[in-house]
Amino acid sequence: MKLLDALRRSLGWKLLISYLLIIAVAFVVLAATANFHAVTAIQHHIADMEAALRGGPDLAPDLNASFHDAVNEVILVATLAGIAAAVIVSAVTTRRIIGPLQAMTQASRRIAGGDYHQRVQAISPDELGDLAMSFNRMAEALEQTEQRRLELIGNVAHELRTPLSSIRSTLEALTDGVVAPEAATFLSAQRETARLQRLVQDLEELSRAEAGQIPIKCQGSAISALIDAAVERLGPQFEDKDVSLTSAAGADLPAVFVDPGRIMQVLLNLLGNALQYTPPGGAVVVRASRQHDHVLVAITDNGIGIARGDLPHVFERFYRVDKSRSRAGGGSGIGLTISKHLVEAHGGRIWAESPGPGQGSSFFFTLPLTS
Repeated sequence: MKLLDALRRSLGWKLLISYLLIIAVAFVVLAATANFHAVTAIQHHIADMEAALRGGPDLAPDLNASFHDAVNEVILVATLAGIAAAVIVSAVTTRRIIGPLQAMTQASRRIAGGDYHQRVQAISPDELGDLAMSFNRMAEALEQTEQRRLELIGNVAHELRTPLSSIRSTLEALTDGVVAPEAATFLSAQRETARLQRLVQDLEELSRAEAGQIPIKCQGSAISALIDAAVERLGPQFEDKDVSLTSAAGADLPAVFVDPGRIMQVLLNLLGNALQYTPPGGAVVVRASRQHDHVLVAITDNGIGIARGDLPHVFERFYRVDKSRSRAGGGSGIGLTISKHLVEAHGGRIWAESPGPGQGSSFFFTLPLTS
């Protein structure tokens, strides 16, 4: 049973068996045709031989020639029949092999033309079936990539449209004399310009991160010191919103092998995200602990929480858990995406957990130890 299953899953064995089958079919047909036609051919030539014998012994060469003709006729007819049978069997087996390859060729041409919905059918569990499934996975990945590209273009256009519209309206109002050229008016335009600059910088950073071109200069660093620095840096913003921010990272944690500037960027992005989605009166806690060969950092808040269906998407660019929240009250929407690439560039892992909406959320990431 295992042998049969192995043969079913191996294209090489199938090809060998098909060749042997062609040879066997040709031989059987050859032998059967020879036996079937030999009687008629030999009887016909025996009759010629008997007629020749009546003419005397001088006709012996004619008798030998007639016998050879009978044998050659049998061989010729049997060979032609064997070749015909072998061609038919070869055509059938070749069709089963070439058919899926032709289907993949046609599907790949359609994909190259922009039709990413193309899929092929895996008709066998062998290498051709594996190739078909790999082809389908590739087509699905290309389709998802194209979908993300279109979404990215739409999201970038949306992000740019709001500040540009605000700046244009301000300039038009100043030109028409509707708004007085006061400091507050220019300050509003300056804030919108700063938003555009931050968005462009974040997009450049994301582009480099996704291309793996962000330079990472790792060194032994104290993760507790990095956490304390991030907490101190964002402390005033948390106070302004009346959100408590505390650190529970132990000072005796081992050093991690990271780029301090990039990990600081990750901490600031995660803390900023927690601040954005935690209402006044809430609390955010940063914890760190050793887990075998890495350090685990957790940032927990008691904010709006994350629905189960949103958890797999929180690190996608421009994805928002709170769909009704304006970008004006938050960042560009790609900070978590950049953080994911930075953590993975250090050989770590990042993920999010939440009991559900209104029950807060936690973001975790791991970093390798120096030893």
